[in-house]
Amino acid sequence: MDSNGVTLDDCGIAELAAAVASLTESVQNGMVEFSDGDVVSLMRQLETCKRQLAALDTRLIIEAGERSLHSRSGAGKMVPFLRHTLGLSRYDASVRVKVTHHCGEFVQQTGHVAPPVLPMAAEAFAAGEISRDHVRHIMDVMNHLPLDVPAEARAEAEQILVDYSRNGWPDDLLKIGRDILARLDPDGKVVSDADRRRRRGITLCRPGVDGMTRIEGWITPELRALLDAAFAKLARPGMCNLEDAESPTARDGFIENAVLDAAAGRDRRDAGQRTHDALFALLQPGVDVSDLGSHRGMPVQVVFTMSLSDFENGTGVATTASGTQVSVAEALKMAADSHPVIAVLDGDGMPLYLQRSRRTASEAQRLALLARDKGCTRPGCEQPASMCAAHHITDWAKGGPTDIDNLAFACDRCHALINDGPDGWKTVVMGKDSPYAGRTGWIAPKSVDPTGIPRVNDRHHVGQVIAAAVDSSCRQWRSRVSSKPSRSCLTGVRKATRSVVASPALPDVG
Repeated sequence: MDSNGVTLDDCGIAELAAAVASLTESVQNGMVEFSDGDVVSLMRQLETCKRQLAALDTRLIIEAGERSLHSRSGAGKMVPFLRHTLGLSRYDASVRVKVTHHCGEFVQQTGHVAPPVLPMAAEAFAAGEISRDHVRHIMDVMNHLPLDVPAEARAEAEQILVDYSRNGWPDDLLKIGRDILARLDPDGKVVSDADRRRRRGITLCRPGVDGMTRIEGWITPELRALLDAAFAKLARPGMCNLEDAESPTARDGFIENAVLDAAAGRDRRDAGQRTHDALFALLQPGVDVSDLGSHRGMPVQVVFTMSLSDFENGTGVATTASGTQVSVAEALKMAADSHPVIAVLDGDGMPLYLQRSRRTASEAQRLALLARDKGCTRPGCEQPASMCAAHHITDWAKGGPTDIDNLAFACDRCHALINDGPDGWKTVVMGKDSPYAGRTGWIAPKSVDPTGIPRVNDRHHVGQVIAAAVDSSCRQWRSRVSSKPSRSCLTGVRKATRSVVASPALPDVG
């Protein structure tokens, strides 16, 4: 019993368990009566409830700590206590404890209650607006900010991340963090290229009884960029299949689409197995890694895109066709050594045009699409440019030209969704009055989105938009001055964040 006379029997846990049992039975027995919209609504409401319950973990973990339950149980520390008590993995228990340290209110020795380390994230987490994964990535970004960033700027950085999290994806927070950190820490005082190189290393562990060897380690962004460029071709379905004698290999030059499609149809490997076989193919005698032919109409090589201001200042990050981010300084260094393609973007983009006589996009046009779209343009899709084809917004068969303003990146899965049937998706060019003028909008079928409103995909641009606001409006952050950023500066960054999440993704149909 607590100080208010509440016991376990009347705290509501029994009612919660009964409600969960009732909901489970209703869903299992009556789901056929639900409309498509009801199913989506139920999933979203249930997710909010689960997030609120996850946030309640922090209060219980604090209470367990204040009562020294972890010590009295013999576990010694909170992580093993949670593992033994709740049957959790080491990772899950560790994450819960870390989230508690950042979002919990702890009673100090003076008797005062200390506010959470991340108060805005804690409030949104408790309300069920963001998930534990959102909080975990927000913690990671905030812990990497330079210590001498003014307190107001640090608070506004947290607000940016929380605002995005309410409608965005957890994985995108690291992209935002890398872009912001590249500008708040351009001199590499927190994370430098030298630090990354010191951490590099690959270990081949001891072979197991079956002869298989586990690989562990860390690779630099530069090596990741090089491997991604090769794997985009060699690790795609159908390529370099050790279980298929007729599979195309790294030694083959031009590969006909029919041959690759047939090999892909026979391919039963998962993504990890395809990557293994691609690496095996790269190391075979006679394979020239500097000349692997082409992939989706472009030579297999590293392609970097960066803004003109970052190119001139030597700050910020460059993005590859596979979505890997490398510091601009390292990208320029790689350009001097290995001659990758560098696309420098000005405020107007890179307009290129071809005559009607050519149906397939040229290499130059694919470079322009890479710079503009960065990946698949269907809302919510995270496939990078290296996994995309050039799609005609107005179909070629209907007179659509192969011009850059009629082309857009679409991965194979999303490309297959586009058709004129009732369940088909449509693509349009966003008009001049749209905040996304010139971008590719996707219109979902009525069964997915009855409004028929075209939406764009900002998953590949989220860090870029916010970082541009930081770079243009908050230059004093970069200078490490101790004065606080102006309110107008911080408001501009918040507006940039809201513009990123203003076009939410539609439910995935894959």
